[in-house]
Amino acid sequence: MDLWEMRSLPGGTVTLHDARREQHRMVRLEAFEIGVFAVTEEQFAEVLGVPASRPRHPARDLSWLRAIRFCNAASEWEGLDPAYTFDGEEVTWHVDSDGYRLPTEAEWEFACRAGSTGPQYGPLPEIAWTGADGGSEPHDVGLKLPNLHGLFDTLGNVWEWCWDLLDPERYDDYRVFRGGGFADDSWSVRASVRRGGAPRMHHDDVGMRLARGGFDGVDSAQGWSAQADVERGGRGGPHPIGWTQRG
Repeated sequence: MDLWEMRSLPGGTVTLHDARREQHRMVRLEAFEIGVFAVTEEQFAEVLGVPASRPRHPARDLSWLRAIRFCNAASEWEGLDPAYTFDGEEVTWHVDSDGYRLPTEAEWEFACRAGSTGPQYGPLPEIAWTGADGGSEPHDVGLKLPNLHGLFDTLGNVWEWCWDLLDPERYDDYRVFRGGGFADDSWSVRASVRRGGAPRMHHDDVGMRLARGGFDGVDSAQGWSAQADVERGGRGGPHPIGWTQRG
């Protein structure tokens, strides 16, 4: 099992659904790469020299900022140009960089669905670790069946941080995580569910998955746009596409 294995996915389209407002948004994606497995404790140990008590468990209890910094460290470790720069805690994604990064929401959902249109890409007991399996911690990666892209655990085990803002109209700088965790019920472990937290927040069931791919442009790529973030800023407006309340 090569924990650093990346899968090249072709360009395509994915439809993001806002069930609350009965709206759909189609995103056209260029080709990109995404990790076959969630990032593990072993990978954190390899890159950052931190202890790994359970090497094949997904790294978890990670803030979004720590996930971003790991992406840069992994890029430098492999001699790639980092995808992100920092101004204090303000993070800029250089969309033309081919370094490791977090997937956009659209990339994540496209990768997770692997052509499926239902809430899950297969029977949950076969593809995902959820609360129905019992236990108080995640399991080793790669033990359930993969989706048709050959990706393991995109649903269940741990939620996975994405690049995008959750809802700047209501939650300012909260970032999205996707996929459901080891203690969640089937309603949460669906390809369309969105939750999130502030950049410094960390949860014991939230980890990350690496992506790669550089694109033409400065402030937009793969379904994300800096301008759209600005336009959606300020409190009190409607929820964005696909928003799902936590709890």
